[in-house]
Amino acid sequence: MPEPTEIVSSLVAAGFTHLVWIPDSHLGRWEPALRGSPLAPVRVCREGEAVGVAAGLMLGAARPLVVVQCTGFFEAGDAVRNVAHDLKLPLKLIIGVRSELSARAGKSADNCPHFAARLIEAWEIHYARFDPSTGDAAQLARAVAALAGHPTASALLWAE
Repeated sequence: MPEPTEIVSSLVAAGFTHLVWIPDSHLGRWEPALRGSPLAPVRVCREGEAVGVAAGLMLGAARPLVVVQCTGFFEAGDAVRNVAHDLKLPLKLIIGVRSELSARAGKSADNCPHFAARLIEAWEIHYARFDPSTGDAAQLARAVAALAGHPTASALLWAE
C-alpha cells in the first residue's frame, strides 16, 4: 500500500501543479504529505466547484488534478460534462470509490461501487482503476502518469 508521501510524489512527478479537492476520511490522509510538497492544494466547498476551479486553472496553463469521493463526482456531473465535452479540457480526476473494498468482501450494501464506473462511462470519460490495498508505489506511479498523459478527460477510480 503506497504511503501518502509516495502518493504525493507520484502526483508531482506526473506534472500536476494543483490538487483541487474535498478530502474525505480516506483521501484526506494525504494532507500531511501535501504540506511539504510543491503541489498546491486548493480546498473547495462542493465537487462541482472543484471541477470549475480546475477548468480555470487549466485555462491559465496549470495542470490541476481534482480529487473527490464518488458521491461528490455524482454531484458534479453537469460541471464534468461541461468541462470535458463542451470546453474539451483534459480534466483529470482521482475518484475515491467509497466502500469498494468492503463491497468486494461482501461486507457492504453501499451502492457507490456499483454506480461509480457506470457514471464515468455514461459521461464517456476514459478511466482506469487503482486499488491501494494491493497496489504498490511503482504501480501507482504508472497509473498516475497514465492519467496525466491521457489526451482527454480521464479518471483514476481509487478503491476505498
